[in-house]
Parts: sequence; structure tokens; C-alpha cells
Amino acid sequence: MVDQLNNIERAREKLGGLGRTRVFELLRTGQLQSVKIGRRRLIPDSAIQRYIDGLKGRA
Repeated sequence: MVDQLNNIERAREKLGGLGRTRVFELLRTGQLQSVKIGRRRLIPDSAIQRYIDGLKGRA
């Protein structure tokens, strides 16, 4: 199965409406993985799921 790539806005929705600044902070600190294609930063569904799974582990 191929990962869906999400732009920042779609990733925010999938992360429960996190703020744009918070998403960029997660990317900067490596807590959320992404790929860069041209000038666009895209976040795979698998990276979003890994981040959510990590939160579940800390709860």
C-alpha cells in the first residue's frame, strides 16, 4: 500500500486540528517525519500514525 502524502493543512486536520506552528515545531524537532518534494514539505500518513502511536505510549 502506498502512503498518502499530506500537505501541512491536511496533516493538521488528521492530527486533531493542531496549530500550524505546532506542526512545524514537530517537524523541526524530528517528532514528526516528512519528505520534501521541490519546495513542498509533505507528511506521509505513516508518519502521522507513528506520532499518534507514540502519544498513546506516553499516556
